[in-house]
Amino acid sequence: MEAQHRRCGIRSATGAQTDAVCGAPVDASAPLPLCTRHLLAAYEWVVGDVGVTDALPSPCLACGSRLGVRYPSGWLCAVCEWRLGERPDDDEELVVRVDVVYYVRFGDRIKIGTSANPRGRLAQLHVDELLALERGTRLLEQRRHVQFAAHRLGGEWFAPHDELDAHIRALAAGVDDPWALYDRWRSEALALAGSRRP
Repeated sequence: MEAQHRRCGIRSATGAQTDAVCGAPVDASAPLPLCTRHLLAAYEWVVGDVGVTDALPSPCLACGSRLGVRYPSGWLCAVCEWRLGERPDDDEELVVRVDVVYYVRFGDRIKIGTSANPRGRLAQLHVDELLALERGTRLLEQRRHVQFAAHRLGGEWFAPHDELDAHIRALAAGVDDPWALYDRWRSEALALAGSRRP
């Protein structure tokens, strides 16, 4: 079928035994055979899950970054994940912040995400196992997403495969407890920051 004559094939529940097909025209440049309405619905669903990276309306009060991620619930700093508009209690937030890329397993899927507060972040997720931590910011996370893109399932989720498994094994080599490693990184950051204070 020629691109200019494509029709949206999304079926919508009608309550009857057979579902109705949308049938609206599909734009020739659309990446999927979906009408504009259904493409926008898919986009909004993805944005709600992974957010949209963009310039913050104002600099982050915790770290000064201008890069943010916009979710339906509001903005987060893309560097330190501070919620836009919240004020830091004191300078300690700046002193001990350690960004990490985390690798977690849920069933037969692996999530690669990043956080400056991984304990809090992983408490929000439904996961079976923390596989490894890697020190790094959202930029490293994005590089890992590109590195393993051939096995991406959607968002930050990936199918296990040899290259990703080898990477996780290398990160976990000699690490009995990823949280002990994270605590060491925080301790090192605190000691380094303390040595820079007047």
